[in-house]
Amino acid sequence: MSTPKIALVTGGSRGLGKNMALALAKKGISVVLTYHSQQAEAQSVVAEIEALGQKAVALQLNAAAVSGFADFYARATAALQATFGTTRFDFLINNAGTSLNSAIAETTEAQFDEMLNIHLRGVYFLTQKALPLLNDGGRIINITSAVTRTSYHGTSAYAIMKGAVDVFTRYLALELGPRRITANSVAPGAVFGGGAMPDTPEMRAFVAQATALGRVAEPNDIGGVVAFLCSDEAGWVNGQRLELTGGMVL
Repeated sequence: MSTPKIALVTGGSRGLGKNMALALAKKGISVVLTYHSQQAEAQSVVAEIEALGQKAVALQLNAAAVSGFADFYARATAALQATFGTTRFDFLINNAGTSLNSAIAETTEAQFDEMLNIHLRGVYFLTQKALPLLNDGGRIINITSAVTRTSYHGTSAYAIMKGAVDVFTRYLALELGPRRITANSVAPGAVFGGGAMPDTPEMRAFVAQATALGRVAEPNDIGGVVAFLCSDEAGWVNGQRLELTGGMVL
């Protein structure tokens, strides 16, 4: 019998992160999910995962506060031992994040630093500190964005950080190759129900008309791809950026 696999999903209490966590559970993977402030929502996701027959645990994490990462991994190690009987895990999904819509001329240093801390510094150092706990043969999946390829008014600071994470992903793939750990980024377009996009009829109509498939994206369009990248079938996918937009702005 194979050893059960475990995934760590940041920002797993709602939106895309929740969908990813549930998609992983449906593939037979147990989940450690993090939340920033929505503990009740996170525990609800844990209950849904347990109802699918997998184990799960939720831990608080401020993904923008690098100074708290050592404490987080100490708590994660204790939770892994208590819940799963191990101190290691197999898959790291860096999903936690916030959005920002601000023109370059109006973006403040505080807003820029917020994007930097949660989307780049946080991802870099949370991943760095995960490496001793990540099993050889594991996977790292970084959630980036389609706005690294196409430009939209007001998204510069956010897009810059996500573009840097795409580059970081390639370096992870290179440096972790000897441990057979793959690293890939998944770049969703506008996703409604994911917690970041303003969900209005006008915005849905704009996105649908710009997309080759003629509709908007939902979280279910993303979570299954993340789960696939954690499967045996995706073992040869490495150092890649997978854009999930349904063919937007082709």
